[in-house]
Amino acid sequence: MSANIKILESFINEYKEAYTEKEIVYENTLVGDIKKIQDKLLDEKFLPSSQLVNILNKQIRRARFPMEVAITGQFSAGKSTFLNALLSRNILPTGITPVTSKVNFINYGEEYKLKITYYSGAQEYAPIEAISDFTDQRQDEMKDIKYLTLYAPMDILKEISFVDTPGLNSQSQGDTDTTRSVLRDVGGIIWLTLIDNAGKLSEAEVLEEYMEHFKEKSLCVLNQKDKFTPEQVETTTKYVSEKFGKYFSQVTPISAKMALDSRQLQKSVLIENSVDSILKEFKKDLNENMDDNSLEFFKSKYDNFQKNIKEIKQKDVSSNLKLLEESNIQDVLDFIENTIRPQAEESKEYAIKKDLKGVCDILEKEYQTIIGVYDALEEVLKSCEEHVLESFNTIHKKYSQELFTIYNSLEAIMEKIAHETYKNIKRKKSHRFEESKGSFLKSDKIQKFEYETFWIDSDNVYKSLFYDDQTIDKMFKRSIKLLKNIEIDTVEAFRVVYRHIHSEVEKWQEPYELIKKHREIASDTEFSNTRHFAAKVYENVLRTFYRAILENISALRKKFAYFNGALSYSYIQTTQATISHFEQQIAESEELFKKEPTRFAVQHPREDEILTKLKANFGFEKIEDFLTSKRNYLFKITKYSKEQYLELNEDRIAFVNSKKEEYVDKIEDLQKIKEEI
Repeated sequence: MSANIKILESFINEYKEAYTEKEIVYENTLVGDIKKIQDKLLDEKFLPSSQLVNILNKQIRRARFPMEVAITGQFSAGKSTFLNALLSRNILPTGITPVTSKVNFINYGEEYKLKITYYSGAQEYAPIEAISDFTDQRQDEMKDIKYLTLYAPMDILKEISFVDTPGLNSQSQGDTDTTRSVLRDVGGIIWLTLIDNAGKLSEAEVLEEYMEHFKEKSLCVLNQKDKFTPEQVETTTKYVSEKFGKYFSQVTPISAKMALDSRQLQKSVLIENSVDSILKEFKKDLNENMDDNSLEFFKSKYDNFQKNIKEIKQKDVSSNLKLLEESNIQDVLDFIENTIRPQAEESKEYAIKKDLKGVCDILEKEYQTIIGVYDALEEVLKSCEEHVLESFNTIHKKYSQELFTIYNSLEAIMEKIAHETYKNIKRKKSHRFEESKGSFLKSDKIQKFEYETFWIDSDNVYKSLFYDDQTIDKMFKRSIKLLKNIEIDTVEAFRVVYRHIHSEVEKWQEPYELIKKHREIASDTEFSNTRHFAAKVYENVLRTFYRAILENISALRKKFAYFNGALSYSYIQTTQATISHFEQQIAESEELFKKEPTRFAVQHPREDEILTKLKANFGFEKIEDFLTSKRNYLFKITKYSKEQYLELNEDRIAFVNSKKEEYVDKIEDLQKIKEEI
């Protein structure tokens, strides 16, 4: 028993583990906030696109990325030398001729390497020493390169990513536009200019055009201060600070060359360079001595390496530290740390959250586009109502008048038959016998009395109506043909009602069968579903109306078929039955007269009596009701059709609305997510 309980408990625990929804705890950081929003936006109810997944992952990477600081300015200001000084290594190519024509992203990496990203999306890697091959704007093949990323294992790059931009006086407008975009997005800007060029009109024009809105995150660096006296440097710095104060938070004079020279002689840099050098030599020698089972081939080089490291550690670097201090490069690093960093972190958080809200806005707008599809269909269905109801009213009004024409024709036929029958009621002499009582002396005797009776010359009626003159036959056939035409026209009118609905819906359908998302991050599946709905609008909407119209047409045809059968019934037999009725009536009245002549008379049928009986035998009351009644069958079928149409239209509108509401709900969910950002 206990074993079974343990098995049950194990099953319950596994069930809870599998199906109990676990609350996700997010870290209290910007990355945690983004992940929380990411999970909500990637909920399967939104059917998210791969592009949305990518852009949200990009925001997480962006939050984790180091702060970006752009190095910009006009060409030949020594940007590459300045960056080399910040990085303590001659990584970027320098020279008198402007060469940097691409954006260079300088990021942290476990090893030195260069990644080349092309406009096609392709990427390739190259040794860092080959960077000059990909940056010289004088080479035509460089036009296919979008940007370069330089990776270096330097501690400063763990927290700061530098962006080396083409100059704002570049020969390429595309490069200038790229630089403008970079300045807008980065956390901080270092404007580098030569101290002897600072404040000139050409530079003032560039600053006014590109740097007017970036003061709070911008530092102006006056390079090559080593070429001037301290007094000249102070005067120039003061002048630039006053003239360009609206563009920069601070103006700092430096000597990139002094900083680079001093940093290159620092113990840590010298040791790092030695390590890099010995590792390269070891790899080279190892490949050349693969068959050697010992490391003797490398012993002498390694001994020299150890000796070199010992000398570096014992070296007096006080002069280098003084050179570094005089370069003023530390002021640049302090500005980055104390001014740019706090603003950059706040700016990054603001920018990322703004972009996340923008993502919500885009998704909401795309859902609005889909809602517009259903709104448009709903409007079509509503706008059809007036036309459809009016069409049914017109059918009733128009064809009721034509049915009344048939009624008049049939009534004329009845009257003609009745009149001809009445004309052929003829008189004839007949006798009756009556026994009279005799006297006491005389016996009883039979007396003969003459009286006038009637007979119907049916042969003459038939001959006159049906044999010699075929007017009646032609009148019946004309009525039957007219009735058939009315049936055909009425059925077609019902079909026209449906075709109007179909045509209006088809106009709606045409553009939406090809509807596409406007923005990449929108859901491909949602728009595919919308296209599918538009393509299947017959099944989703029109088929309901089509079936109803066919049902009404079928009912209409059955009634016309019944009526047509009534008209096709032998009018000769109807006439014969009517004549037989009155012949019998005359005979019965004559028998009564013979028995009691004082009470009864021989009946002479009136013309109106013949007409009434003729109509009765012909079933004319039902025909009259079908043709002339204000609530005739055509009225009933059109009334039913209108009521049925309104009910179906309301149902289809509700169906369309139910589809639309799915997206209304999603928009509400997006708005709630947006409020949480």
